[in-house]
Order: sequence, then C-alpha cells, then structure tokens
Amino acid sequence: MDVKNEILNRKKHDIDSLRQIMACLRSENGCPWDIAQTHKSIRANLIEETYEVVEAIDNDDRELMKEELGDLLLQIVFHARMEEEQNNFSLDEVIEGICQKLIRRHPHVFGSIDAKNENEALAAWDDAKKIEKNRKDAVESMKAIPPSLPSLMKSEKVVKKAV
Repeated sequence: MDVKNEILNRKKHDIDSLRQIMACLRSENGCPWDIAQTHKSIRANLIEETYEVVEAIDNDDRELMKEELGDLLLQIVFHARMEEEQNNFSLDEVIEGICQKLIRRHPHVFGSIDAKNENEALAAWDDAKKIEKNRKDAVESMKAIPPSLPSLMKSEKVVKKAV
C-alpha cells in the first residue's frame, strides 16, 4: 500500500501521521503551494498561529485552543520537514533536543536540587539556563532577548532580567 492510501486508511492519526502527511504534501506529487514554501515565506504563519493560541487561552476556549495548537504544531512540523529535506536536522532531533533541555532545566525534578515552590523552581530553571548558555550576569541575559519580540514583551523580559 502506498503512503497516501496508508494515511487515508488510518482510523486514528498521531504525530507520525502528521509527519507523513507533511512529507507527502512536499513530495514531487504533492501540493504545489506546500512545495514552494520556505522558512521565510511561512514565518508570518508561525507568528499568527501563536497569537491565535494565545487568543484561545485568553478566551478560555478549549475547543479553539485544541484547533489552534494543532495549527501551531503544523507550523513546527512544516519547518522541521524543510530542514529534513536539506539533511540539516529532523523532527525527531527537534523532539530529542527539547526533551534533553527539559531534563537539564528541571534539576529540581530530574536532579538533586530542591524546589519547595514555583519561585524556587523558576530560579532553578534560570540557574540551569545561565550555566547552559554560559551567561554570567543580567547584561548577558538581556543581550540574548530576541530583538524581534513585540515591544511590550521585550520590555517585560528586560525588566525581569534587571530585577
């Protein structure tokens, strides 16, 4: 059975289905629009989907959140697929990376640090990140704030790092 039929005949889809669908869409006989896309051409889609998730959260709309999280996940899979096509990295490597980061940044769960409350947990995360990124002070942390963040978010991050 070919991949398209396999996808169509599945009773239930999972992350592997999404990966296969994206590969199919970007294949030689796939969707011309999907094939033509680049990281830059769909950059705005990633941002828009992120804001739509935020709107669903703000409106406490679980059904919309489920839909918008799916749209955001699609953007991640789309970008990872483009990199996989160039033999740079795969979705599996993205997943491995975030899993390893979560383990490293939670020494109060996966290590010997004790965090009695959320402030101590956040401090443990921040300390682990500073070590990982080799940042010695608040100035180095401030310089690492992405310049493309919206102004208000950027200001909030700068104030937090300064404090």
